[in-house]
Amino acid sequence: MKDVILYGSQYGSTYRYAQKLSEQTGIPAVSYKDAPALSDKKIIVYLGGLYAGGILGLMKTLRGFSLRDGQKLLIVTVGLADPNEPENLNNIRASLQRQLPARLLDRAKVFYLRGGIDYQKLSFGHRTMMKLLYQSLRRTPLEKQTAEDRALIETYGKQVDFTDFGVLEPIIWEIQRETK
Repeated sequence: MKDVILYGSQYGSTYRYAQKLSEQTGIPAVSYKDAPALSDKKIIVYLGGLYAGGILGLMKTLRGFSLRDGQKLLIVTVGLADPNEPENLNNIRASLQRQLPARLLDRAKVFYLRGGIDYQKLSFGHRTMMKLLYQSLRRTPLEKQTAEDRALIETYGKQVDFTDFGVLEPIIWEIQRETK
């Protein structure tokens, strides 16, 4: 296995993207918890769910890793917030900067996808956290709410799925591009 797709998924959206990407590229998809040694991999794709301002498993997986010549690192975030909203994108980028050293992040290709949420499937802790956040946001004046805040208020308690496998095309193209 010269290439690998790694994923960190709590509730399934990131897992589904990883499986579809694996199916379309022939690259095996493995949970970050079972990650092989990365030093001998040519292409490393990391898909991570966004949870509470962090990318699940990213720091653990890439701790101490240095990208060598000939290696390609693609990082794919999957979250509920719309990455087409500039404020959301800035928040995701800030999270990446907190989790990875600049020497690694500067050489990685980063992609931003949307996932989904099903409040019925959340753990008790996550459901409680989301309820407290929702109650806090509802008390925030509308003019002070971010796009992400408004989206959370709109979708609270519901099942929503923004998964779109068509957005994998640029990632597939990047995987198939020749590594320099």
